[in-house]
Amino acid sequence: MTAMQRSIPSFTLVVGLLVCVGPFAAAFAVPWTTDNNQFSTTQRQHAAEHQSYKSHSIFPISTWLRDIAIQKLFGLPPTVTQPGIEKPTSSAPITSQLPATLRAKYGGDVVLRFNLSSAAEETALAQAADTLFLDVWEFTNNWADIRLREDDLPSLLGLLPKSLQTGYSNLMPDLASTIYQSYPSLAFSEPEPPLIRSDRSFTPNLRASDGVDNIFFQDYQPFSVLVPWMRLMASMFTTHVRMISIGTSYEGRDIPALRVGVSPNLPQENDDKRKTIIISGGSHAREWISVSTVTYIAWSLITSYGKSPGITKLLQEFDFVFIPTVNPDGYVYTWENDRLWRKNRQQTNLRFCRGLDLDRTFGFEWDGTTYQSNPCSESYPGDEPFQAVESHRFAEWAKNETANNGVKFVGFLDLHSYSQQVLYPYSYSCNADPPSLENLEELGMGLAKAIRISSGEQYSVASACEGAVSSKKVKGAGEMSRMETGGGSAIDWFYHEMGVRYSYQIKLRDTGSYGFLLPKDNIVPTGEEAFNAVKYFGDFLLGNKGIESTLFPESYQAMQDSEGEDSGQIVAVEDEVEDYNWELRRRR
Repeated sequence: MTAMQRSIPSFTLVVGLLVCVGPFAAAFAVPWTTDNNQFSTTQRQHAAEHQSYKSHSIFPISTWLRDIAIQKLFGLPPTVTQPGIEKPTSSAPITSQLPATLRAKYGGDVVLRFNLSSAAEETALAQAADTLFLDVWEFTNNWADIRLREDDLPSLLGLLPKSLQTGYSNLMPDLASTIYQSYPSLAFSEPEPPLIRSDRSFTPNLRASDGVDNIFFQDYQPFSVLVPWMRLMASMFTTHVRMISIGTSYEGRDIPALRVGVSPNLPQENDDKRKTIIISGGSHAREWISVSTVTYIAWSLITSYGKSPGITKLLQEFDFVFIPTVNPDGYVYTWENDRLWRKNRQQTNLRFCRGLDLDRTFGFEWDGTTYQSNPCSESYPGDEPFQAVESHRFAEWAKNETANNGVKFVGFLDLHSYSQQVLYPYSYSCNADPPSLENLEELGMGLAKAIRISSGEQYSVASACEGAVSSKKVKGAGEMSRMETGGGSAIDWFYHEMGVRYSYQIKLRDTGSYGFLLPKDNIVPTGEEAFNAVKYFGDFLLGNKGIESTLFPESYQAMQDSEGEDSGQIVAVEDEVEDYNWELRRRR
């Protein structure tokens, strides 16, 4: 038994209790019947009439049952830590506290940011990183972050032009310590366990913005906690939540998902297909914030149903399928062995180089030529399309849903980190424009605006094809290099093969200060801004144009409240909208 297994409490008894109590509590928690075989139009209308709850639950017994059950699971200070890593309470320097395994693997590693201004610089850096088998963390339109041992820096600089030999900065001079600090601590900063009271309830009378008080979101959670939490959501909110599996991973784990929508487990009353939006995360195992953000959005929608008219409308019109981690094997491996593991855990033709990059293994414009001969590459796409078990299962599940289960996928949001970008198809090449380019750009700009209104964070909007030095290939110019291949991506496959008109990859916080090691204090703020983007996304698909619509008046009011004190800020926002509208007209 590993230290991780010893440190995680057993959930078997509590989950069993929840399965028994959940339907009973849910039956009292809603004023309409939830018979699994009968959900009539009258009942749907009755449900719609109860779009909001009082500030206190009108069913205190069911509220108490729910809160007690969740408190049993998440009410105690967490004891989950990295195996062999225990956070000491002494005031000794962090470096002296590092476990030997962590020091041996990442001691002496740094993360450097190279500022790029030309195609020649990008090509040189890409070739040097490939030659030295370096880990390219992230890249945007003007920089690239690379992890390497500090001892290898002279070798790297020797392969670069003079402009790059001084054109870099050290983002993380002590990577091992940063990794160590990213693991969950033994206890919360609050000295006493949280009390059960109305303003900290886990039930629908809890405002989505109160996520900071939700124990589950006060830290990152391992897979062994994530799955019971998902079961709990399905057990407590049986009227609009169901737990499903989209397949099995290479190592035999379920790839769990939550289907959220009004009576999602019942067939439609007519022949119209159920419009469905997929929100996925964790394709790259080390991107923990994407896993937490998917669960935060799911929790916010689930607990807002029946309280927020806007959310209630969305869940009546759409199903949402939340997949916190498409790569459960890799995610578990980041908790138990290597925090910075990226790929899945599938065996390759090199025994000592496991794993495929799930976001490079989808079947549309798969490009295996660049990294096919190097299974040790972080972007290894395999020897053929869909060789990765998880991406193959994901695709087969999606095709089966449309062919046999009356589902029409209308939106796909694939969450990653980091760099704060909203990216749309195509990823494989900048030489081909998607047919609905203007619509993709318009909605992408709206998502970025919704985030900016929510938190003030700036997210850039661009085509996913753009590499470290972005732009489409100039006519007559040579082919531009990329920091990594763009073929075989999930957003391209869902857009082109599944006909999902609005397909995006959203790269979450931050812009490089912490990279994949984002502190836990960012979980709720990142979740909140992403939740606001999802509300905008659903509102847009309903035919409305922006947060100013009547579907989410509270969002528009929040914008007015946050900007109303400074008239200059209001003018700035209006100017941005006008500039954006002018840009759309110019493109047309």
